[in-house]
Amino acid sequence: MSRLNFTKMVGAGNDFVVIDNGLNARGSRLRGFSALAKRLCNRKTGIGADGILVLEKSKIADFKMRIFNADGSEAEMCGNGLRCAVLFKGIKRKVKVETIAGIYDGEITAKDRVKIRMEEPLGLRLNFPVNVSGREIKANFINTGVPHTIIFVEGLDKINVDSIGSEIRYHNEFKPKGSNVNFVEIISGGNIKIRTYERGVEGETLACGTGAVASAIITALSFKLTAYSLKLKINVHTLGGILKVEFQKIDNQIENVYLEGDARIVFQGGIYV
Repeated sequence: MSRLNFTKMVGAGNDFVVIDNGLNARGSRLRGFSALAKRLCNRKTGIGADGILVLEKSKIADFKMRIFNADGSEAEMCGNGLRCAVLFKGIKRKVKVETIAGIYDGEITAKDRVKIRMEEPLGLRLNFPVNVSGREIKANFINTGVPHTIIFVEGLDKINVDSIGSEIRYHNEFKPKGSNVNFVEIISGGNIKIRTYERGVEGETLACGTGAVASAIITALSFKLTAYSLKLKINVHTLGGILKVEFQKIDNQIENVYLEGDARIVFQGGIYV
């Protein structure tokens, strides 16, 4: 057995085990991240986390981030994970980060606060029917780096997120990759509350960065908050804190999308693997 050094980080309630694959004390690059994620993320026998962030060298950006979910699957992108990675590296206030979903700009805007520029969303679909437990509900879909389904609800606190979220996540409508699921309740024009079922974690998480962005954009489009090229700012209230989403609608395109919120180091340590 050998010691693996790690850093535990939290971004608006999402928690991650961060592994710098270029600086680890093991002396060689790690592999087998899928199995490692399952072990480290286990909240009973491991460190406990929603996922692990593996940071590596990049030829096209300041560094590369890979995200492995608690179930071992590799995600294309993770908004809160990316914000944590930017803070962890701290090499300069503004950085470029390579991910499977593309290259993202990140900026440390204040102590323990990080803002990232998101890719333009894809695959927008509004207000289409989905059959859930024999009942037809209206759904919305958008890919903000990873796929998200948005369901507008009333009485968000009473929603069984794990049960309903799981059914939608595996629904035939979203095969083969499945979808994250966000339940959204409107507080006011510039404020929404969300709860999220995350694909790969296979349960509810305290927050989801890409889900916050997806929910904000779908809310603005569904309730016609977008006007000309004005910059929209929406506060997304998650169980783990408030995330700020900014974007513009220009010529029917969603552009200049930003996600900002808190990120912090919780502790550092080592685990034998």
